[in-house]
Amino acid sequence: MEIKITRAAALKEKPDSSKLVFGKAMTDHMLIIDYDAGQGWHDARIIPYGPLQIDPAAKVLHYAEEIFEGLKAYRTADGSIQLFRVRDNIDRMNKSADRLCLPQIPEELAVSAIKKLVEVEQDWVPREKDTSLYIRPFMIGLDAALGVHSSHHVQFIVVVCPVGAYYPEGLNPVKIYIENEDVRAVKGGTGMAKTGGNYAASLRAGNRAEERGYSQVLWLDGVHRKYIEEVGAMNVMFKVNGKILTPDLNGSVLDGITRRSCIQLLKDWGYEVEERRISAEELFDAAESGALEEAWGTGTAAVVSPIGELAMDGRKVTVSGGKIGEITQKLYDELTSIQWGRTADPHGWITKL
Repeated sequence: MEIKITRAAALKEKPDSSKLVFGKAMTDHMLIIDYDAGQGWHDARIIPYGPLQIDPAAKVLHYAEEIFEGLKAYRTADGSIQLFRVRDNIDRMNKSADRLCLPQIPEELAVSAIKKLVEVEQDWVPREKDTSLYIRPFMIGLDAALGVHSSHHVQFIVVVCPVGAYYPEGLNPVKIYIENEDVRAVKGGTGMAKTGGNYAASLRAGNRAEERGYSQVLWLDGVHRKYIEEVGAMNVMFKVNGKILTPDLNGSVLDGITRRSCIQLLKDWGYEVEERRISAEELFDAAESGALEEAWGTGTAAVVSPIGELAMDGRKVTVSGGKIGEITQKLYDELTSIQWGRTADPHGWITKL
């Protein structure tokens, strides 16, 4: 499909790459592709970044008909630009679309459109260490009618912004509060989809955790209120007696791209990785006995986020002496080296522009 390009009449001043704040400085252009039932995807275009004009009755505003993804473009040492696991993101987006009754977008169309937008905005891909161009594809249902039905008119939109390290202060371990009142998702719901409603539902618990002095919430399952699922907006992993444990993809846990990458690297290094139900009680017992050696979250934005403390119902345990663990650091170093092209990509994860 031809992608029409309309250049912005005036370009924005680019922010200082050494002072980037995550998700704040949008670039000059964005991409939009329309979908209409009976016609399919059409009118792909890159236009100046600006407000969207949608009907006040659009279903996305009333019934949360929305999905999104997150990935990055990286500037390598030779000045070239590359994407990390972009096809996996589109595959997951289509799985989310299926759950939310939104149309599937052809992988080649989505990938070529993202590549074209990054090419147009290539001067926005920063060169400073630990910086990248964050890419946010999303899809919204736009039928202008009140009534709970799937949309026949949909838009696929991509916006991009330069970002620095997610944690500017470095990979310092965070304190995690295990939430036992609210739940993020339940099996059969939308927990496996990357949709905005899941994140809106997490805000109250996140605010409560912050008031108690904790950085993130560790979610328990919605049925038993017993088994670990995700940490904040990330997947989570634990090193217990030399083995890596992570919650299984049971229908309420997001199939994280960084999670997949970490599992592959860990297996490459000879670690046994066990995907299964993990109870909070098991974690506290392991921590108190010394068996819990490391814990970390995984996600596109932060890559990995070491966990230094777990708390629930007045019970607190320190993980890895409150410092980043050896495997957590190794995962961060290896993944970021592949992403920025400092290390060879052994698994075909990189797409070059």
